[in-house]
Amino acid sequence: MKLQRTTLILILLALGLGGFVYFYEIKGATQREEIKDKKQQIFSFNAADVQSFIVKTKKLTLTLERVNNSGTTKWLIQSPIVAPANDAIVSYLMDTLVKGKAEQTILSSTNQLAEFGLEQPQATIDVNLKNQKSHKLILGKPDFNQHFIYAIADPTTKPDGKISVLLVSTDFKNAVNRELSEWKQK
Repeated sequence: MKLQRTTLILILLALGLGGFVYFYEIKGATQREEIKDKKQQIFSFNAADVQSFIVKTKKLTLTLERVNNSGTTKWLIQSPIVAPANDAIVSYLMDTLVKGKAEQTILSSTNQLAEFGLEQPQATIDVNLKNQKSHKLILGKPDFNQHFIYAIADPTTKPDGKISVLLVSTDFKNAVNRELSEWKQK
């Protein structure tokens, strides 16, 4: 049985297209996902690496420190009062910081920060790690549809005068906008 020329061409085209789809969609998808995940991660530290942090909101400035007592790790509020911290609230903030991802990054000039609510931020989180490094997250106002918050992580201005503004989850706002009584262990 002899195949016609057009049938042979169609078979070769189908094999070529199938090969392209396989290598691009199946093989390349995992690599694109890994690159996307790395780009979107805000910070690259673990919760166990954090020694202390300061949360500043418009109503409250709170300093928390990790304390090791007889093999167990607890969080202690150091200011404005000295008291044990609520483990659930601190864990929620730690998870948000460690696993938080930027949905989008916008390059903006420093004179446009007021548009994002970052000149008078709604909250600032200063994180001090055990290795003496520190990180800072500045939270601005929500975006137009209230799904994300504008933020700056470790603020540094690029040589061209631009700064990276991130769109982050509203979980950050929920994690820090609390009364002092919520931070204290009951």
